[in-house]
Amino acid sequence: MGKSKRTGPTSIILKKLIADLRSLSTKEKVKLWRRLADELSKATRQRREVNLYKIEEESKEGETIVVPGKVLSEGNLNKKLTVAAFRFSEKAKSQISKPITIQQLMKENPKGKKVRILC
Repeated sequence: MGKSKRTGPTSIILKKLIADLRSLSTKEKVKLWRRLADELSKATRQRREVNLYKIEEESKEGETIVVPGKVLSEGNLNKKLTVAAFRFSEKAKSQISKPITIQQLMKENPKGKKVRILC
């Protein structure tokens, strides 16, 4: 018999974030947090990576975008946005006017108002 493969998150930080998202979803009755938890629960190779040009194309000025994965630096971001993600590349972080963690977003906006998931 072969070894069983690990699927889903193995990081303690990510597991806690997923649990926090699920509990906030239940407490606030907001489906956004549940969907985010489900996206982050996927295997690493299925987790989302979104480049800045995609965020630029898909967003409106002043909006809050959540990436359930990593934001990469390909392209330019010319809009003033709040971008929340599990991880950012260093170059991407320097090009975003307001990069925040998903944990910060949960504290600042528990109702998830005007937040869009970008996968």
